[in-house]
Amino acid sequence: QVQLVESGGGLVQFGGSLRLSCEASGIIFSIYDMGWYRQAPGKQRELVAIITRGGSTNYADSVKGRFTISRDNAKNTVYLQMNSLKPEDTAVYYCNSRDPWTTENWGQGTRVTVSS
Repeated sequence: QVQLVESGGGLVQFGGSLRLSCEASGIIFSIYDMGWYRQAPGKQRELVAIITRGGSTNYADSVKGRFTISRDNAKNTVYLQMNSLKPEDTAVYYCNSRDPWTTENWGQGTRVTVSS
């Protein structure tokens, strides 16, 4: 069974840092593109960052220079390092996987709250 399990969320002060993790099981991780999305209260889910199976990355303009996505294929895990956090980063963060045929899976989410 495909599972994506996020961890690492929590409460952090303005300007602080968090590292989110997403451990995948039930997929051939190395051939999947992985991504992080977030959904703030009252807003639609939006793309934060992606990393392809080849290691290429892309970021939303709002997080460029502050967030870094990476992956460890040996651990079937994708990470999101979040620095210089702002209150507007407050959201539930979701892990996403996509296979070569664009079939997607989603984790349950981990909540990030940034205090002002």
